[in-house]
Amino acid sequence: MAKQRPSELELQVLGVLWDRGPSTVRAVREAMPDGKDRAYTTILSVMQGMERKGLVGHTPQRQAHVYHATARREQVLEPMLRDLVRNAFGGSAARALQCLLGGSGVGAGELDEIRRVIDEADREQTEGQGGQP
Repeated sequence: MAKQRPSELELQVLGVLWDRGPSTVRAVREAMPDGKDRAYTTILSVMQGMERKGLVGHTPQRQAHVYHATARREQVLEPMLRDLVRNAFGGSAARALQCLLGGSGVGAGELDEIRRVIDEADREQTEGQGGQP
């Protein structure tokens, strides 16, 4: 995996590749989550730079190159999130979550998913302690 952290634009490209799977530059350009209308050559240049950094790879397919992420989402994002929580929230995941949930319109379905993730983490922690609560 790459040693350099991705820029904001590179994170968007990675997000598209993680969500949609291997994609052409044109497909990534059309799926960018910020909705900005960027030139094809801009996205191509970014993806070529990402390839040099080891963030993506490509395979030629007909007249296009199909790019793919070279690392899983968790491999890239977990260290970044750990650093953010440590540096901005004094290491408190609860404060980070409060900030995240307080500032955005989180729907009921997402809240249910967050509860499921918390319950699963709680079960894993309890099992790791030999079943002691």
